[in-house]
Amino acid sequence: MSELTIPHIHHRHVDVNGVRVFYRETGPADAPVLLLLHGFPSASHQYARLLDALGTRYRLIAPDYPGFGHSESPAPDAFPYRFDTLADVIEGFCLALGLDRFALYVFDFGAPVGLRLATRRPEWITGLVVQNGNAYEEGLSDQAREFIANRRGVPGAEEAARSILTLEITRSQYEGGTGDPSLVAPDGWTLDQHFLDLPGRKDIQVELALDYFSNVELYPAWQAWLRADQPPTLVLWGNGDPFFTEAGARAYLRDLPDAELHVFDTGHFALEEKLPEIAPLIDDFLARTQKQAQAQ
Repeated sequence: MSELTIPHIHHRHVDVNGVRVFYRETGPADAPVLLLLHGFPSASHQYARLLDALGTRYRLIAPDYPGFGHSESPAPDAFPYRFDTLADVIEGFCLALGLDRFALYVFDFGAPVGLRLATRRPEWITGLVVQNGNAYEEGLSDQAREFIANRRGVPGAEEAARSILTLEITRSQYEGGTGDPSLVAPDGWTLDQHFLDLPGRKDIQVELALDYFSNVELYPAWQAWLRADQPPTLVLWGNGDPFFTEAGARAYLRDLPDAELHVFDTGHFALEEKLPEIAPLIDDFLARTQKQAQAQ
């Protein structure tokens, strides 16, 4: 009989600068680390199947940002919900857990949070997995540009940001662009909407939506870091993403000519439909980057 190995997934909290941050963790304590940063409007639960797939071989850690998932959600008048602040929390999270060498998985909101972290702490990063996480203006669809135009002081901006926090829109982010929607479990969008509908959570998302323009302003700085440091990079992209187009995936190759690029016929949440194809690519990438890191 073949041996079947399934990892245990731990569900924990840690205090980061007075904010109680929830995270999922699996894998051997001495294994290479992959820090998984989630997107909007989701949380660490979006990585649950990936933790099962790779958790016997690597140490995978997936936190929820403040105001998302199971993490504490201070009121906006007590905690400034900006992408800079989310990056502050993730930086503090890494310090609290003693994480100082890891590969970084960035998706959607995880890209502006993670790339801020990478430019602050480049010595921490052994590799980069980018999945539908934009850092180039050519990757922004017209729909994304309209969203980014919403900012504080623009008439109607708050109402426009609030209008996307509905079950219909949340579900469409999971199913839109997929080849076979039956492969997309309803649990993801159902849980996301549950969290969005908790008291105060939509106000938090509006605050972040009105700050999204700050990420685009930092694109040149992130691109400069990529060019200078040349981190080993795996780019994974669902080409049916209505926000971040395939052009944004290919743009990484301009600054990272040795990056590995894989484009899939699926949507924004590419892991939902294409995990069996994507997990082996991440496995191979982590194995190779670990050897490179040990050789340095």
